[in-house]
Amino acid sequence: MTPPAPPAAPLRADCIGDSAGGLTFDVAARRNTGAALLILRRRVTDAVDAAADTVSLPLAPAAEGRLRAALPSSVSLPEGRWDAYARLSDGRPRRLVPGVTDLRSLAERTPSGLLGHVAVRIPYATRQGNLTVRSWLRAPHAEAVELRLASGGLTVRGRVYGTQLVPGADAELRARPGDGERGGRGGAGVLRVEVAAERTKFAFTVPYDGLAPGLWDLWLRPAGDAGPVVRLARLLDDVADKNPVLTFPRARVRTPHGPVEAGPYYTRDNDLSLAVAPLEA
Repeated sequence: MTPPAPPAAPLRADCIGDSAGGLTFDVAARRNTGAALLILRRRVTDAVDAAADTVSLPLAPAAEGRLRAALPSSVSLPEGRWDAYARLSDGRPRRLVPGVTDLRSLAERTPSGLLGHVAVRIPYATRQGNLTVRSWLRAPHAEAVELRLASGGLTVRGRVYGTQLVPGADAELRARPGDGERGGRGGAGVLRVEVAAERTKFAFTVPYDGLAPGLWDLWLRPAGDAGPVVRLARLLDDVADKNPVLTFPRARVRTPHGPVEAGPYYTRDNDLSLAVAPLEA
């Protein structure tokens, strides 16, 4: 009986980010002899439009045994997680695994915001060791640049892209459904705080003693009630999932709802939120 053929070695792709937000993929494929494609497939849980769930990029010879595909920032990649495959001359897409990744230019990037949106793509290794690209497309975008922690609250400094800050801008904290139902000024489950604005830069401070226990999501209103509501997030670096990487101390404060422990965190989508947990009196 003929023994089964050993499984094919995984295809590795080196990824390089550029200062404009584009990515280059170099795939090691020494035996490829025909046309090849790099295929990005958006996961079903992130998909909205089925027609936009696959992006195919030509893989062209770049060096001996290597194929290269470019994903420029001008190519639209809707928000979500995109699993990476290579289809070589045998016609069968194969899952890619990460090789060498150089994303230094992403961490130093400052978009102009002139296009009215911010597009971010960060390749990363999944728990299974495969290559996936996390994409964000925000229009407009409010970037959380600095979080400064104090004993009784949190100061957020940031910058907006694709919109303008005007007098009357404010920040809004929204309680998650079922959380923080006894919110402060602005209505049930909503707390408003004033924003100090200078051109595209903003700053505000959230006092923890005004928050009921629960999870609170942070939003920015660059033009006050008359303009858009923009989710605060930290996207402009090279960290695809900040939740397990960036952790912050929590403060214990007294509130009208009893003593709580409060602090910021980034969600699985790198959006900025606050967690407020009750403490025993």
